[in-house]
Amino acid sequence: MTHIARAKASSCVLAAALLVGITAPAVSAHSAPASAAREAHARIPFTQAKVTALDDGSYTVEWKAPGTHRVAVKAGGRTVATGGSTGKVTVRGLPAADRQWFDLVPERGGSLHLADRLIALEGTVNFRDAGGYRTTDGRWVKMGEIYRSDALDKLTTADLAKLRRLSIRTVYDLRTESERAAAPDRVPAGGTHVVADVLAGSPTFTAMPTTPEEGVAMMVEGEKFMVSGDTAKAAYRTVFGGIADDSAHAVVFHCTAGKDRTGWANAALLTALGVPRSTVMRDYLASNDYRAEANAAALASMPATQAAVYKPLLDVRAEYLNSGFAEVGEEFGSFGAYEKKALGLDAKDVRALKRDLLVG
Repeated sequence: MTHIARAKASSCVLAAALLVGITAPAVSAHSAPASAAREAHARIPFTQAKVTALDDGSYTVEWKAPGTHRVAVKAGGRTVATGGSTGKVTVRGLPAADRQWFDLVPERGGSLHLADRLIALEGTVNFRDAGGYRTTDGRWVKMGEIYRSDALDKLTTADLAKLRRLSIRTVYDLRTESERAAAPDRVPAGGTHVVADVLAGSPTFTAMPTTPEEGVAMMVEGEKFMVSGDTAKAAYRTVFGGIADDSAHAVVFHCTAGKDRTGWANAALLTALGVPRSTVMRDYLASNDYRAEANAAALASMPATQAAVYKPLLDVRAEYLNSGFAEVGEEFGSFGAYEKKALGLDAKDVRALKRDLLVG
């Protein structure tokens, strides 16, 4: 590889690196039986549920709903499959759609409205729904409201039309000024572009690492800055202000690879909504799967020794996200304090956020 080729590869990798239960109160049988019945009817019985789009145009729908005898799977208003308390079905022959939605309807209790998390676009590989997760108190994060993504500069005309049909109204750009200048966002017609530069004040990515260990250290320090850095706090405060504004929905926040700055934004959102840490971690680490092909291509363009140095920059690893949560504890004392002092969300704001984004 020539010196120029190596420089180009390093530049690409640097950009990639920067990608960077509530228990109901007791109700007297004599005081409000109708209210209790309505509450029991609305409670969502599903403990797990997931839709996966397959390459052949079919979909798998799987769920667990303990205590439920029958679940109907509906698409487009008609029942396309049924099952019991635990099920996994494959649905074929559905008409083409921008996004195929399914309703999981139990014989008793609340239903779920779900789709595959990934939004298939020609110009991105990591554009996905932030929702579809269960909280510790048994509620579920709505899908179709908040999205996370990698860079939007390569969106095609067809992509933009699709995002407009998906009601994407606000795009929060977490990238640095140089990233935005080199690869300006393409935004759906009528959408609003908002700059929320997370790393503007960070010295973390000013020099490239020379060993894999330095690469890991860079990512860990970058994660900490995302929590306690002044520009990071300001940027995420802007994003969460938009998430809290119903008129701004649907919202997408993104960086270059949709994994680090975007990863922390989504981890903070899911945590604020009450999603368990294990689920938050699983969502964070999923970028390794969605970006596997792009990352492999980047590493294949380098000599083996150089690829070893840069691999930690392209990965998401549990130790990276854990360092962010550790920073929350060290700098703020608790996640609730972080919400208030860094994100500008008091207890009333968090309750409102939950009312807007959770079902069940």
